[in-house]
Amino acid sequence: MSELRTARLLLREWRDSDLGPWAAMNADPEVRRYFPGVLTPEQSAASAARFQADLVRRGWGWWAVEVTATGEFTGFAGLDPVEEGMPFTGVEAGWRLARHAWGHGYATEAALAVVDFGFERLGLPEILAVTTATNLRSRAVMRRIGMTHDPADDFDDPGVPEGPLRPSVVYRLRPGHHRPGEG
Repeated sequence: MSELRTARLLLREWRDSDLGPWAAMNADPEVRRYFPGVLTPEQSAASAARFQADLVRRGWGWWAVEVTATGEFTGFAGLDPVEEGMPFTGVEAGWRLARHAWGHGYATEAALAVVDFGFERLGLPEILAVTTATNLRSRAVMRRIGMTHDPADDFDDPGVPEGPLRPSVVYRLRPGHHRPGEG
């Protein structure tokens, strides 16, 4: 199974000790602001188990993110095939961090590591990122790593109920167009 290292982060397999902070993060309405709702501890544990199983099976997926200086679990980042039913296909990069980790550049650092992995190790022809149109912080990370947005790709996410979270944007990145990370 692959682990990714950056100057300040370790993207690694999931541990039992991650479950408490992961559940707390998913119960935080501000962290889940751009999702239909918060998750229960059981839903969080089930998602971590799925993420770990994908890492074991494929060698890549949604890694747990740890700050190497402290060993603290701080969220997740990784790559995953786009879900069925979306109006596009491919592999998506994503990230989500606990509120205490915001504003330190960790999301950009982790995103660069995963796109480097996707292009260099998996040989992907393109990596996508998807978020709700109003999630300006994630969109800023997408731009910082070199992704581009074409409004023609915008769509209403079929997995989200009608409302302000449904309009979504797609950012795209091809090899050689990203800002290489410090992995």
